[in-house]
Amino acid sequence: MTPQRNGAAAPAIRVPDAPITLSTASVYPEKVPSAFEIAALLGYDGVEVMVSTDASSQDLGVLRRLSDYHQVPIRSIHAPCLLLTQRVWGREPWGKLVRSKEVAEELGADVVVVHPPFRWQRDYARDFVEGVARMQEETDVLFAVENMFPLKARGAEAGMYAPDWNPVDQDFAHVTLDLSHTAVSGSDAVAMAADLGDRLRHVHLADGVGVTNKDEHLVPGRGSQPCGPILETLAEGGFGGHIVLEVNTRRADSRAERMEDLAEALAFARLHLAAADRTWEVTSGGEVSRRSLR
Repeated sequence: MTPQRNGAAAPAIRVPDAPITLSTASVYPEKVPSAFEIAALLGYDGVEVMVSTDASSQDLGVLRRLSDYHQVPIRSIHAPCLLLTQRVWGREPWGKLVRSKEVAEELGADVVVVHPPFRWQRDYARDFVEGVARMQEETDVLFAVENMFPLKARGAEAGMYAPDWNPVDQDFAHVTLDLSHTAVSGSDAVAMAADLGDRLRHVHLADGVGVTNKDEHLVPGRGSQPCGPILETLAEGGFGGHIVLEVNTRRADSRAERMEDLAEALAFARLHLAAADRTWEVTSGGEVSRRSLR
């Protein structure tokens, strides 16, 4: 039965099919097995494996057993692109992407998250846009290039990434939008999401204040980023990509406090990733009537 409000049908709520998943980075300094356990306990729709120096994040067999035991699917793989992971899965950057793709295919993941190259990776950077496009032609796994940020010092910006830290104007078929990184770069996250359109296939949901170079990855709602409005806009558009909670809980004093933060993050995402049927309005007399979206 359709709910009634003052004699009229209440607006329907439309929730897109986008899974809300937990990045294994969100439980640091706990390790990957804890991420699967917490994701299952809190009701996340899956995990994103951040391939790191944690040996369990690199081991296909371990990852498969964790997923099967906790009944938590692995939805995406974050390739080892950080400075701290330069030796993980070899030092050759294309080899890392090939390995990430293979692991994603074996585990049934939909997406590989990729950072743009560092400027000193000149050969890799020179062919990056075309190389990602070629790799994309060979697999159904989506390579989603993530927005990063420039370093700022004394009012000047220093670029760490090539061809750019901002993938919006680059010819990438699929992009990851990270809302902690938009805080650091001072970007308009709403405009970036709009400019990306259908190329936006993956969201790292986090928050940030953005007054320093610090990449904060706060629980959404605790910073200055428009996390709620972006989720609501995506819901209205029927977003079918992934929403990944990639937040920093390393200051949590206990497992219980870490789980409280991650439960709050999940609740925020579920609340805002729902679009009301906006074809109704409340009149000054409190009556509900239908109206056209246009």
